[in-house]
Amino acid sequence: MSWFDPAFGIVVGAEGGYVNNEKDPGGETRYGISKRTYPTEDIKNLSLERAKFLYARDFYQKTWDALPWHEALLAFDASVLQGQGRALKWLQMCSGRPQANFIQDFQSERTLQLASQPTFATFGRGWMRRLFKIAQLAEKTP
Repeated sequence: MSWFDPAFGIVVGAEGGYVNNEKDPGGETRYGISKRTYPTEDIKNLSLERAKFLYARDFYQKTWDALPWHEALLAFDASVLQGQGRALKWLQMCSGRPQANFIQDFQSERTLQLASQPTFATFGRGWMRRLFKIAQLAEKTP
């Protein structure tokens, strides 16, 4: 079974719709797809289907389908919010741990990284809510 569709629904829901916050280094963003990362995309008019294609191509790894749900979801969300390199590092760091420990340790690493960001004062509260919600959803296989 592919975890992509249920994970995409959760992650895109956490990302939300169109935002153009001058304090966001990604600039104009829709569904988590930013103008900074995708300068040729028409962000304001980006369709959900196009966003799903970009997520599948650029953020989701097919190898995650072999992982338990909680690991695949956390790695995917971390890839979108914090980059694939970090997601893979944390996945390797926490692998082999029981589910509850994996979720706690993985999300702790994410929290520490986000708290070190210069934009944490502006976006940190939302990031922390997202991490807690994703952790809760990771506990239950769809």
